[in-house]
Amino acid sequence: MRVAAFTDLTGPDGVSIIDRPTPEPDRHEAVVVVEACSINRHDLWILEGDSAMVDTNDLPFVSGLDLAGTVEEIGEDVTAVEPGERVVLCPNETCGMCRYCREGPENLCENYSLYHGGLAETARVRADRLVSLPDDVGMVEVAALPTAYMTAYHMLRRVKAGPTDLVFIPGCTGGVGVAGVQLAATLGAHSIGTSTSRAKLDRLESLGLEYAIEGTEPDEIRDVISDIGPVDGVLNHLGGAYTQLGLDVLRRGGRMAVCGRTAGGTSEIDIPDLFLGHKRVIGSTMGTQGDLETLVELVADGALTPEVDETYPLGKTGEAFAAMQDRESVGKLVITP
Repeated sequence: MRVAAFTDLTGPDGVSIIDRPTPEPDRHEAVVVVEACSINRHDLWILEGDSAMVDTNDLPFVSGLDLAGTVEEIGEDVTAVEPGERVVLCPNETCGMCRYCREGPENLCENYSLYHGGLAETARVRADRLVSLPDDVGMVEVAALPTAYMTAYHMLRRVKAGPTDLVFIPGCTGGVGVAGVQLAATLGAHSIGTSTSRAKLDRLESLGLEYAIEGTEPDEIRDVISDIGPVDGVLNHLGGAYTQLGLDVLRRGGRMAVCGRTAGGTSEIDIPDLFLGHKRVIGSTMGTQGDLETLVELVADGALTPEVDETYPLGKTGEAFAAMQDRESVGKLVITP
């Protein structure tokens, strides 16, 4: 089978199409014919050599968390899925033994990790991490769900966003940002988003963004939001200076979920504002398999249409990562082996 492997951690030019043996399932596994696999900034960080998970000793490395396809073969102990079943993978990898796995939610697992291997024609996966799909749910659309939409949905749950709440999403044109805008609208919440691109903001407004702010300067953004009103929840996937900005615009008792570091791995915050305002900063990583199942139901019911910017064949995976690096896309980039 063909795979899009990272053979050099230097960016998009480090992707090569190579052959590997077609996998066979172990007793608890399934082999899936991959029909779509979306890519994420997590993959790009690995490809750029900016991840502690992978180094040159791991090359060639096949990334890809978010795969959807058809089950081809199952192991002898598998009962959750059958050959021929249409599925999407929840990429969570958990130990199943620690207190957090026992008590939940699963993404608190002290040995938590993520599946990699979807940028291939077939993939071997844990069968119990597969979510079955209705026949009318498209593979490309559902492959957009696991990382970006699952993360955004879990963050919205963590900040307890609901109807009429106001949610602030800085950098709303990235994968998690777009998902956050769409899901906030699905929940009946109002959203504020920022971007440097007016054209991207226009596109987000068509997806449910109610208040669009063009710019990146925290002081200017703060002033605009103060005229809109106090924010109930913040989805912060940027980190850096946007953490204090998020705290500044939160109402008393408001919540901010943080899931990323695109704008910086450290933040300075005003401690008195935090405790005097009873504000909460909550770390959030990915989501749960139950979150993914809910998202699949939303897609099946027509309540959510994941935003896909462009699809690429497996042989052009490097071009897809170049597009992600250029930050020109809005929505997900999906590889279709």
